[in-house]
Amino acid sequence: MTVGGISASVALEQIGEMKTNETVFVSAAAGGTGQYVVQLAKLAGNHVIGTCSSDAKVEHLKKLGCDRVINYTKEDVDTVLKKEYPNGVDLVFETVGGDMFKAVTDNLAKHARVIVFGFISGYHGDKSAEPMLVNQLNPKLLMKSASVRGFLLHNHDEFIPSHIERLLKLMAEGKLNPGVDSTEFRGLESIPEAIDYMYARKNIGKLIVKLQ
Repeated sequence: MTVGGISASVALEQIGEMKTNETVFVSAAAGGTGQYVVQLAKLAGNHVIGTCSSDAKVEHLKKLGCDRVINYTKEDVDTVLKKEYPNGVDLVFETVGGDMFKAVTDNLAKHARVIVFGFISGYHGDKSAEPMLVNQLNPKLLMKSASVRGFLLHNHDEFIPSHIERLLKLMAEGKLNPGVDSTEFRGLESIPEAIDYMYARKNIGKLIVKLQ
């Protein structure tokens, strides 16, 4: 069981207060944590929108049951949400920041909950990663009675045992794909290559470096 799976489960249930029959938006949905979010949200009976950066990731997410996959290198997220989801999204798992965060907070449903779990755009020197001013965000939240909730797993240790038990059960039943990238990296000397692979947004799920 990876930290990604536990983080996804605790974030959705305890922080996001996930329900059934909601529209759930997941940025970086093919990542190590994102793909768990997609699967758990689907298992709970929700409509899931996932974003990713390649056609290979689109196909992977479709296999996981993602209802609408947005390849943001080919489609504009804000445009898709406004056109296809005029009532907005109910629950957001956001790890990108920048333009992605702006797009999703422009398309919130009433009483939406936005879980902030990362800031990937900041890793790449993305110009869109400049901080959003409070006077830009506050009206969006106010008009929808929405909320933004930060999440780090170590602040919620008390929930970990029960969520591990649940996730292991789902895996044993074949209902949850642990999602590990098939690319092989061997030896300590391959670690820089693996990191470059990840920062190039090529990975689908977690990466494993085999030391022997």
